[in-house]
Amino acid sequence: MSNKATEKEKEALEKYLLQFLNIEKHFPLLPGITDNKAVAGLMGIDEKELEKLRDHFSESAKEAALELLKEDDIADWLDDIPFNKDDTIVAFGDSATDDLQGWFEIFKNILNIYVDGADFKFINAGIANNTSSEALRRMHRDVLSHEPDWVIVSLGTFDTIRPAFMPNRTLHPLSETWENLATIGDAIKTVTENPPIWISPQPVIPGLLDEMELFDFEINEKDLSQIRQILLGKAGYIVDPLGKRMGSPPEAWYYLSDGVNPSLSGHVNTVRELIKTLATAEERDGTMASVDFDPED
Repeated sequence: MSNKATEKEKEALEKYLLQFLNIEKHFPLLPGITDNKAVAGLMGIDEKELEKLRDHFSESAKEAALELLKEDDIADWLDDIPFNKDDTIVAFGDSATDDLQGWFEIFKNILNIYVDGADFKFINAGIANNTSSEALRRMHRDVLSHEPDWVIVSLGTFDTIRPAFMPNRTLHPLSETWENLATIGDAIKTVTENPPIWISPQPVIPGLLDEMELFDFEINEKDLSQIRQILLGKAGYIVDPLGKRMGSPPEAWYYLSDGVNPSLSGHVNTVRELIKTLATAEERDGTMASVDFDPED
């Protein structure tokens, strides 16, 4: 049997899968994990194909950053964000963070392009489909060991998975998510005096996930809204606390075909909200939220 990907499989890799298949993060201790030829072989493609596809996503993130920088508000906000040009910034999250053309990759490009004398150290500690429990388990290795100045947390979406065989429950009870996020917040305090930056889960588009052969679960907006309620009680910056950045109701243009993971345009929305929040946040009873956030909305 051939170990080469079929044309159909290659198409799936290019249009959906490969941007999340960062195998090196899942198995960092394997002796051959730094061998691109070996990694490409696991995907059924050759090394040049892997490099070409990854370069494509990387270039897309850079182009998105350049487009965002043309917006007048972005430049104004960037002048007011609380980062120093030599800060270590870690993004700790799930698929949206792990995405090779995701919000963190766009944000990284923006800071490197805009900030004069930029000497940031960026660590993408996102792993696709991670729950808060899975993320917490690897937090020391992937986050704390880098002694970051800032940690941006984007977790919770996959805690709310409802398996097809047991749709009356979420993968994690809400109490477990609450405990995990509280522990993550406490752990961040051990390495930096800067507050955590929490990005709320983006909403989902119902029905699209059902059409994906790869998944046997569903994610409901009601469950995601409960995660956002947890984040509202957190100290730190809260990005898009109501989960409106993809539109209200969310627009399909901002998503991949699964209706869960953001498209490049959706990630741009997240970066815009992140920069806005960092620049315009004000303290509210120990919690920081965007200045135009209305808790009664």
